[in-house]
Amino acid sequence: MSKILDSFLNENLQDLRNQGLYNEIDAVEGANGPIITINGKQLINLSSNNYLGLATNEELKQVAKNAIDRYGVGAGAVRTINGTMDLHVKLEEKLAEFKGTEAAISYQSGFNCNMAAISAVMDKNDAILSDQLNHASIIDGCRLSKAKIIAYNHSDMDDLRAKAKEATESGLYNKVMVITDGVFSMDGDIAKLPEIVEIAKEYDLITYVDDAHGSGVTGKGKGTVKHFGLEKEIDFQIGTLSKAIGVVGGYVAGKKNLIDWLKVRSRPFLFSTAVTPGDVAAITHALQMIMDSTELHDQLWENGDYLKAGLKKLGFNIGASETPITPCIIGDEKLTQTFSRRLVEEGVYAKAIVFPTVPKGTGRVRNMPIASHTKEMLDDALAIYEKVGKELGII
Repeated sequence: MSKILDSFLNENLQDLRNQGLYNEIDAVEGANGPIITINGKQLINLSSNNYLGLATNEELKQVAKNAIDRYGVGAGAVRTINGTMDLHVKLEEKLAEFKGTEAAISYQSGFNCNMAAISAVMDKNDAILSDQLNHASIIDGCRLSKAKIIAYNHSDMDDLRAKAKEATESGLYNKVMVITDGVFSMDGDIAKLPEIVEIAKEYDLITYVDDAHGSGVTGKGKGTVKHFGLEKEIDFQIGTLSKAIGVVGGYVAGKKNLIDWLKVRSRPFLFSTAVTPGDVAAITHALQMIMDSTELHDQLWENGDYLKAGLKKLGFNIGASETPITPCIIGDEKLTQTFSRRLVEEGVYAKAIVFPTVPKGTGRVRNMPIASHTKEMLDDALAIYEKVGKELGII
């Protein structure tokens, strides 16, 4: 390694450690369910995005095994050569049905979706109005497009309206897009989609909603756009297939001509090997399960409400979450890291979330209850939160 690189890495890694911003990565020994094992110790898992518990669902595991037996373990090529199997076509038909759109396209990850879709439509002659708290993949997708990025204050509709008016009336841009998360993953609040659509209609904005944390969770499982009944009003519906859906990948849903364009102009689609057959089969089956029954969705919300009420009663600052995502906002980064470590020592796995994922001074432990948690698990977790919170002077 070059001396200059070695010096750069060592100095900056130590600086992150000194500030409490260095993230230790733990290996999970076995499946990622409501209880996980790390370093031989069983822990109540409150850090997973596996909202509906489908990542360990026995039915889905069998579907994936059957697909592997028939199709093999890999797709063998990019989608545009011969990597598109009939499984991929069936998945995209199911996704369109799930999201209430004319068509859909699947990708290898949710991050890929935002890198693909934004830059395929927006360019240096355009502008993007982006919520200040949008996910990193949205921010990176906007940067890749080379469009002018205009951040508006989080869920501030007056600020969005003013900036939409200024951008569209300036005459500087060919197209203007407004882009927002459906559910904001660090705070659990929901985007004000009806107001965003109203502003978009007034100023002819392209509308783009990333519903990574809403698909399977809001709108009785159909997502945040469905929650507000706006399927015909949103141009881009984006989401992951790795959170509530339980597998891996992402999707864009919308009008057929939009999906046709993405198939010929979105680079992650054009230059990445297709998602593996076992995963595709499992995703398709998971979507059908969510469409057929709200049982898992309802259990998720029951668990989320139970944990939220318990943490609030103990005196934790849980912010303004409207979904099962429940942050305990601590503030100081070092205290947040200490709090997370003590929770693990006592039997709860809840990771510290600090800058750059959230603004400095807003460090938190983010709790993600899932459908397969039992009340006994949540009660045990609350007892540990009370013990550690009092010990550290947080409550």
